[in-house]
Amino acid sequence: MNEPINIRELNELVAGKHNFVNLITQGMDQAIVGQKHLVDSLLIALLANGHVLLEGVPGLAKTLAIKTLAQVIDAKYNRIQFTPDLLPADVVGTMVYSMQNEQFQIKKGPIFANFVLADEINRAPAKVQSALLEAMQERQVTIGDHTFKLDSPFLVMATQNPIEQEGTYPLPEAQVDRFLLKVVIGYPTKDDEKLIIRQNISPAKRSVQPLLRPEEILEAQKVVEQIYLDEKIERYIVDIVFATRYPADYNLKDLTSIISFGASPRASIGLARAARAYAFLRQRGYVIPEDVRAVCHDVLRHRIGLSYEAEANNITADEIISEILDKVEVP
Repeated sequence: MNEPINIRELNELVAGKHNFVNLITQGMDQAIVGQKHLVDSLLIALLANGHVLLEGVPGLAKTLAIKTLAQVIDAKYNRIQFTPDLLPADVVGTMVYSMQNEQFQIKKGPIFANFVLADEINRAPAKVQSALLEAMQERQVTIGDHTFKLDSPFLVMATQNPIEQEGTYPLPEAQVDRFLLKVVIGYPTKDDEKLIIRQNISPAKRSVQPLLRPEEILEAQKVVEQIYLDEKIERYIVDIVFATRYPADYNLKDLTSIISFGASPRASIGLARAARAYAFLRQRGYVIPEDVRAVCHDVLRHRIGLSYEAEANNITADEIISEILDKVEVP
């Protein structure tokens, strides 16, 4: 008897905190035209306290999106342009000798911010990419003998270009798995593109004003953590993830030769966290199967390994996920 009362209380709690989502969306709309999925994905990552990997051709507002988000929230924002000659110290910082004090001092790198844009992350070698690992997973940075906690909220948004492969370094699986979402950005519609042209050739440029404080994001994250996740939804999430590992057990024998390795337990955690955040965006205090399905492609597409046979037949991870969602029983 207590459960419906708790759900009602959660719905009221979510409704009370939901105004800030409208403020963020309103602020983002001042600079970003269309790209609703991109904006929603950033909000899901922010609410679920995760990171986003964006893949798309140049010019689709990937960089502008996170910069605008940082301006709307009045948070510290740093952009790191990844290049082949970048060093780990250029990301996290290093020890610098001070002649005046006759001792080494710590110079913090650009990773010390609320929002970090790792632009074209696949242009830097693995040594530099791994410098992000501790920061993304542990929310801390070690420089010399000193360990520093990173500020909250902390969101890394990395971008990569899918069409240029010369001079790029594919992200290691361990690095890719740290991203809560991998979002593929498409071209805008004709109407959106006309509006983009109009905005960018207009002499009056819109400036984005801060509408929120970082503390309000932390409060919203705490509400998202309380959103009710039923045991049936948990079982549904586990079934989806296990279907990527043992497809034959779910009447998906055709996928056995196509998948070289399935999603990790981090995918199950990511699905639950992202589904909660999606439910919050839909002003609900509980998760339904549609929430899981809505975020499933973004959470899983970078966590499923494709075999040579899949690549030879141009089979994508998205097609595999769609087939799994069609077969796995919905609670």
